[in-house]
Amino acid sequence: MKTYLQRMGRSLQLPVAVLPAAALLEGIGHWLPQNWGLAQFLQVGGSAILGQLALLFAVGLSLGMSKAKDGAAAMAGVVAYIVPTYVLAPKQVALLLGIKVSAVNPAFNAIAGNVFIGIIAGLIAAALFDRFHETKLPMALSFFSGKRLVPILATLVMLLVSVVLLFVWPVLYDALISFGKFIVNLGWIGAGLFGFFNRLLIPTGLHQALNQVFEFNIAGINDIGNFWANKGTKGITGMYLAGYFPVMMFGLPAGALAIYKNALPEKKKVTAGLMLAGAFASFFTGVTEPLEFSFMFVAWPLYVIHAIFTGLSMAFAAFMHWTAGFTFSAGLVDYILSFHMPIANKPYMLLVQGLVMAVIYYFGFDFAIKKFNLMTPGREKTTDDAPVEEVATSDSDDKYMVMAKKVYAGIGGHDNIKVIDNCTTRLRLQLDDTGNANKSQIMDAGVSGVNVLDKTNIQIIVGTEVQFVADDLKKLFDQNAKIEAVDSKPAKPAQTTSDSDVKSGQVDTFYSVANGQVEDIEEVSDPTFAQKMLGDGYAVIPSDGKIVAPVDGTIESIFPTKHALGIKTDSGLEVLVHMGIDTVQLKGEPFDIKVEAGQQVKHGDQLAQVDLDKITQANKKTDMMVIITNMPNVAYLKYRVLDQKTELNQIVLKATTK
Repeated sequence: MKTYLQRMGRSLQLPVAVLPAAALLEGIGHWLPQNWGLAQFLQVGGSAILGQLALLFAVGLSLGMSKAKDGAAAMAGVVAYIVPTYVLAPKQVALLLGIKVSAVNPAFNAIAGNVFIGIIAGLIAAALFDRFHETKLPMALSFFSGKRLVPILATLVMLLVSVVLLFVWPVLYDALISFGKFIVNLGWIGAGLFGFFNRLLIPTGLHQALNQVFEFNIAGINDIGNFWANKGTKGITGMYLAGYFPVMMFGLPAGALAIYKNALPEKKKVTAGLMLAGAFASFFTGVTEPLEFSFMFVAWPLYVIHAIFTGLSMAFAAFMHWTAGFTFSAGLVDYILSFHMPIANKPYMLLVQGLVMAVIYYFGFDFAIKKFNLMTPGREKTTDDAPVEEVATSDSDDKYMVMAKKVYAGIGGHDNIKVIDNCTTRLRLQLDDTGNANKSQIMDAGVSGVNVLDKTNIQIIVGTEVQFVADDLKKLFDQNAKIEAVDSKPAKPAQTTSDSDVKSGQVDTFYSVANGQVEDIEEVSDPTFAQKMLGDGYAVIPSDGKIVAPVDGTIESIFPTKHALGIKTDSGLEVLVHMGIDTVQLKGEPFDIKVEAGQQVKHGDQLAQVDLDKITQANKKTDMMVIITNMPNVAYLKYRVLDQKTELNQIVLKATTK
């Protein structure tokens, strides 16, 4: 559970990093005279971001919590967020319950933009993506297979969640309203309890229920309205607002300094950027989300301490009858605006209290982080920090064995390996637990990429020489090779492709590999190709089975499963023609190869005759990929044709060597 919460915290850092900019726009907008059009313009710009905080969280969590970090997971997160916010909007609730909109529980006004809904949506979407993004449906429904299935499932799951919230949410909301009304009569102690529970409820969004009691008019207090209307009793009106100023202007920034101080040396620079932006937003505008969400999940005990400190600040300010008010939040902008209100009582003393709170926050946070070893930003352990282990190498090892040994150690060695297999360009491995694999260490082996598919399956993109690495990896497994901890990370091996015979400044013209529809390589439904891990190129969705040479050159290799072959151009570019996606599993059945290794070919010469029906019947894609696998030797790549029908003699791209 602790690890899960830490992953949540790290996933939220991306959307949280956007918030300081929005906070500054809001703050400056409130600072400027309100009759200036610029002031309103800046406020609207800031609100545009802050008003979508829940959606940003849904996207950030769905992307960050999914193992593959795929954009389709983010799309599912958006869908998962949209469903409950629409279904549980007051108009829809009235329709569902058969009542008037005016009779709908006010709780449902707090659904839209609720961060709790965003968090739930993101977590559910990520879990669904990891579980179902490779699911294959029957042929009639194959269009909805894989990644397309995830948003559909997210819709169904969030509909069920909406049904639960339809009955549970009003109960929770009403209970908090009742609790708020109860503590109204406790004076300065009630102010402290309000501050404490307000912070604790921030992750759920239900803090708005308490705010309705104390800050608005649901229980007759209306602290914000009365303060700015200069109504009520001096020293009393604003007692549920004033204690926030010492926390947001001084306490939280001091806590951010303690978090920075305790960051690991190699992570201080990144942590400083996050903390400085958050601290400035908190001090200047009172927007605390960038700071609070940075440690809310990765170090939740610290957030409880923050809630306690907030309660103490609220209680003390109310006890001393020091008051000030805010309209937006308790930052410098609203403090200056409220300073001159006649009903404000000794607001300058809140600055003194703020200095005291800064000391309390700094030393309190510093003590808690060290005492309980809390994984605040900059202290969390990532796979990059895991102890590096490797298999001892010898002078007799060639480059493939060196790579195999590094991969072997990176995936956890013999006890974590179940199956070793490979296709044209990648190792396809089944592990006991992919969580035990060190992705950073695997990448140090010089591979092109690592795709963690689920808890047991991982793919490591090596390139067209993958067979040699796979053979050596199997040898290590059969020998039950031992891995040992080392003091430093291994260096990358020499590149597995040679550029010694590449001719500089040469232009290779690439033609269509088949009749059909040209497809941008980034649109191919295989992340290895789409993310250009092997190199850049293009694809064709064929209309018939005649596959031809896309470029002039020599057939360098034909893979045993016949689904791919390699061509080397006279200028030295190495070109992979990959027929279909995941067709290695078809053992060569759909492919009739028409060329031999070592044969010279011109563009348009037939390479293979492919039975497209056999590929589709096996629930595989027929995309024909053309990839330049030694892209470091390419100085310039120019596309000629995309998103249109193409014929065999049509130019698709040109590549100029370095």
